[in-house]
Amino acid sequence: MSEAIRIRARASGNSTDVLVLMPHPMETGLRRNASGGLIPAHFITEVKVSVEGRLVFGAQMSLAVSQDPLLAFRFSGGKAGDRIVVTWVDNRGDRRVDAGTVI
Repeated sequence: MSEAIRIRARASGNSTDVLVLMPHPMETGLRRNASGGLIPAHFITEVKVSVEGRLVFGAQMSLAVSQDPLLAFRFSGGKAGDRIVVTWVDNRGDRRVDAGTVI
């Protein structure tokens, strides 16, 4: 299984700043290995972030995103102690879900 998604979320006033680091190879399918063969495509296609069950961020990704994507965004609402859940799905059907807490 892949490494855990790293989540940092900090509430300040009426907004919450979030950083999400998603360890993933994000292979384009265009690179070649040492013997000259193509490395198969393997990349995240969808990301969803919810706080206390409310979707606060969603994205569709493609092979153009670099390895170990880092997302930064802000949303209205949220408070210290809220549960934040990040889910990704990749082009192979693999899925990762991790959670954190807003501070």
